[in-house]
Amino acid sequence: MKTLLLLLPLLGLFPFASAAQTPEEKGLIIAVEADKRDLGWSDSTADMKMILRNRHGEQSERAIRVRSLEVQGDGDKSLTIFDYPADVKGTAFLSYTHAIKPDDQWLYLPALKRVKRISSANKSGPFMGSEFAYEDISSQEIEKYRYKYLRDETIDGQEAFVVERTPQYKHSGYTKQIVSIDKQHYRVLKVDYFDRKGAHLKTLTIKDYRQYLAKFWRADHMNMVNHQNGKSTSLMWSNYRFKSGLSKRDFDRNSLKRAR
Repeated sequence: MKTLLLLLPLLGLFPFASAAQTPEEKGLIIAVEADKRDLGWSDSTADMKMILRNRHGEQSERAIRVRSLEVQGDGDKSLTIFDYPADVKGTAFLSYTHAIKPDDQWLYLPALKRVKRISSANKSGPFMGSEFAYEDISSQEIEKYRYKYLRDETIDGQEAFVVERTPQYKHSGYTKQIVSIDKQHYRVLKVDYFDRKGAHLKTLTIKDYRQYLAKFWRADHMNMVNHQNGKSTSLMWSNYRFKSGLSKRDFDRNSLKRAR
């Protein structure tokens, strides 16, 4: 991305000092700084509980393990394994995120004993019946969006930048996303999603961050509320571990069938 390359030398020097910055330039610089602060974690594993709620408040739970691999020069890789309940046990989802070209994603369904490729045209579909779309759970590469700084705001006592990002990849389910990023650590606190008609579709709130290895911030709690259907999905994270020696082999297509 030409604009990104031109702005990179400014980072760490005086990123917000220029009164002549356009909202687009400032938005991009904020996004680049947030990305830069989360580089170098190599690989990670974590446990996650997914809580699905319907519009009547009835809920069901799923137990999940997540493995991730940082990829230099491209998007990250992740493997998501379902352990509970019995009807989804053994289901595994593999994602290769890319900066510009469409992501590669596969789903292993143990009942069918086969790997199903997720079409690039289906990224806006719900992930395993949750209110998270496939595109929501892939790594958010800088080049996937155009950015525009909108304003400052305060969320739960934390000062934050508010940035609009517009998807640049085909088949996104969104016209735009409004992202709140805290000024101190550049962590995402909230995302408002707008559908293809421009209507407010969902809100994601992210809370209870913890710092690992004195650098990397990860949240214990994420909650996605769908304003149009009344449903919600919460993700409760635990047992984060970093730099445990995972390799590309742990994220090849055969890893879907090996997942235990």
